[in-house]
Amino acid sequence: MTESTATQFDKHYQQHLKHLKLKGLQPKTIEAYARAVRRAGAYFDQRIDALSEAQLLEYFTELSETHSWSAVKLDLYGLKFYYAHVLKKPWVAPDLVKPPRTQRLPDIVTVDEARQIFAATRVLSYRVFFFTLYSLGLRLGEGLRLSVADIDAARERVHIRDAKGNKDRLVPLPRATLAVLRRFWQTHRHPELLFPNRHAGL
Repeated sequence: MTESTATQFDKHYQQHLKHLKLKGLQPKTIEAYARAVRRAGAYFDQRIDALSEAQLLEYFTELSETHSWSAVKLDLYGLKFYYAHVLKKPWVAPDLVKPPRTQRLPDIVTVDEARQIFAATRVLSYRVFFFTLYSLGLRLGEGLRLSVADIDAARERVHIRDAKGNKDRLVPLPRATLAVLRRFWQTHRHPELLFPNRHAGL
């Protein structure tokens, strides 16, 4: 490595850091993208300004054998950022890294576990809110948007608005949930919202 190569690498690396900060990236992302350039620089003897697709293929293949897919992906994004904003060159290895897809089943809360959560929740509004989410099978945002008008006691159903995919849906309303919601509404009597902002520990 000649002195001019080292000087040029350091100059470009400092520019890389400035671009990372000016783009408003999170500190962890800045460190990851900066580390990507340092690691590639060490591997290629600081000569990373004109890498070919074959060189990048070899590099990321070796990197994947010693590092996690998450680290490999961050290094890829870091180098792409370096090429785009510092070198202003097109990235020569599109779709190079594709981590294997994994499917994970969500953790299912059992009835007993749900009861323990409800019992451990001291704030009334939170306890009723958690119970409503669990008994109706709602997402967090769906529960927060519930209004008094969404409760159809006569037909024993709840109108869920702006659900997944911006679609509305109807869900069954258990009698126990209706009773809990009625008692809770008596504590605040909000004309529209089922769960308004609460005070005084309610």
